[in-house]
Amino acid sequence: MRRASMAEPQLPTRCGFVALIGAPNAGKSTLLNQLVGAKVSIVSRKVQTTRTQVRGIALSGPTQIIFVDTPGIFAPKRRLDRAMVTSAWGGAGDADLIGVLIDVERFDHEENTRLLEKLAELKQPKFLILNKIDTIPKEKLLAITAQVNELGKFETTFMIAALTGYGVKDILTWLETRLKPGPWLYPEDQISDAPLRFLAAEITREKIFERLHDELPYRSTVETESWQQRPDGSVRIEQTIYVERESQRKIVLGEGGQTIKAIGQKARIEISEAAEAKVHLFLFVKVRENWSDDPERYREMGLEFPKG
Repeated sequence: MRRASMAEPQLPTRCGFVALIGAPNAGKSTLLNQLVGAKVSIVSRKVQTTRTQVRGIALSGPTQIIFVDTPGIFAPKRRLDRAMVTSAWGGAGDADLIGVLIDVERFDHEENTRLLEKLAELKQPKFLILNKIDTIPKEKLLAITAQVNELGKFETTFMIAALTGYGVKDILTWLETRLKPGPWLYPEDQISDAPLRFLAAEITREKIFERLHDELPYRSTVETESWQQRPDGSVRIEQTIYVERESQRKIVLGEGGQTIKAIGQKARIEISEAAEAKVHLFLFVKVRENWSDDPERYREMGLEFPKG
């Protein structure tokens, strides 16, 4: 699924922002990619991999829907955590509608309870999205639906399986008439407002998580340092992977450079698809101690640097 076309051009266009919020690993990035019909947000089995707001743009009939994928809502411990949670609530507060995503396998976890309590402070209309419904019996699902709707005020409830796309079209169809009339804010063929340089860095970061999810917990970031269009239409990209210690640099490189080579090969394929061009990707690994306390890194990620 990519996007619907305007079946009835005579209808007035509609447009609006829809924030997707939820606990870490609820499936927001997977859902966003399904809604847009293309990869615009990285997906990982590690929690808290989305660090800043990522916007994905979908069309349904005459309506342009700008989805905002926010970092997972959790109890922050580090400076980076605080910046991510602040970004998540900021994204929700600026949206026209809020989609609350809950993993039904973890619906009774404390993080969801805190989330639902905090939601009461936001005035925007909200709708509930129950994810991974294919993992529990129907009777339990109905009980969870009733329980969650008692804890929050939702206009409607959707039951989906984001991984397979089941039920996702129903969300788009509902939003098609729910958003207010207005002009589209982006061209018809645009699927994200994130620059390709940012998306390319995020793709490489995802491949690092996939390969080193146990050995390198969160202590890495990726920056696209150079993006050069070549005469033959291909793109030469240089990216730097920043880690905090020399031991982490060795982990990313791997024996004989095999690990970083494998990461680069997988990232290059997906970056080529996003850029719609042949990509020559060069990865470098550098140690930058305490990068997660550097205000410049936060600006690179689109986050506000928390004081204190």
